[in-house]
Amino acid sequence: MNLESRSPGDTVSTSAAARVLRGVDELRAALAPARREGRAIGLVPTMGFLHEGHVSLLRAARAENDVVVMSLFVNPTQFGPNEDLDRYPRDEGRDLRLASEAGVDLVFAPDVPELYPDGAATAVEVTGNLTSVLDGDPQRRGSGHFRGVTTIVAKLFNIVGPDVAYFGQKDAQQAAVIKRMVRDLDFPLEVRVMPTVREDDGLAMSSRNVYLEPADRVRAVALSRAVATCEQQATARGSLDAGLAAARIELAAAAIDPEYLEARDAETLEPVEGLTGRPILVAVAAKVGGARLIDNVVINPHMGRAR
Repeated sequence: MNLESRSPGDTVSTSAAARVLRGVDELRAALAPARREGRAIGLVPTMGFLHEGHVSLLRAARAENDVVVMSLFVNPTQFGPNEDLDRYPRDEGRDLRLASEAGVDLVFAPDVPELYPDGAATAVEVTGNLTSVLDGDPQRRGSGHFRGVTTIVAKLFNIVGPDVAYFGQKDAQQAAVIKRMVRDLDFPLEVRVMPTVREDDGLAMSSRNVYLEPADRVRAVALSRAVATCEQQATARGSLDAGLAAARIELAAAAIDPEYLEARDAETLEPVEGLTGRPILVAVAAKVGGARLIDNVVINPHMGRAR
């Protein structure tokens, strides 16, 4: 594929197939001409099994960059020993079709040894509060999950050298951790966090939704109702506690016992006692049937909301 043939905002035919590359050196070589010419490169990291949330990131990258790269890699280092690495849904053929339809130029789809060669002993880790609470709590996924995320994302940033990288608001803690890594390590790129994409009934789109049986799929909508209710009640009553209480009622009505339902500063993830005037992240995680799901809302009385 000629990387000079597309420009930001181009309408892309479904016949314009993305080029699939498996090797680091191969990808760097493919990007070298665009980099020499100063063309803008956008990166969308994914673990595949694409849904409309991923596609919205790809479309944003297409609209804003000359070259769009999508990574397609189920990263083993961010899965714990009792998590779903082996059964994580995969469908490369469908992913490549959706990527092509969204205007992706290059799909980087390496195998595990390409990115973690035998003897690899280096990791990138953001320490402190950002990775020790919510999903990073040792009783939940733990900080090792985020060490796996930041290691693979740092590798992708080094390999691709993007100008902009795109992530979804649904994974709010992950986005905050990556932003801190980019700041602390002086990566010369912008992290763009895009709104959560939802089903018609409000359920946040996730590759893991495929695990839900029909009855659990109905119950799972309570997560989105809970965070929306929290925002509504907290804003209307001027009380974060009132919002959280209303959210707990929504979850209980669906027989969902959350792993966590917490309000934290949206940037630092420090705990908050009330509406502070700063953006507040209200985040929830829960096991619903066979799926562990997350959702969140950002309450900002001055700037509206991000969901």
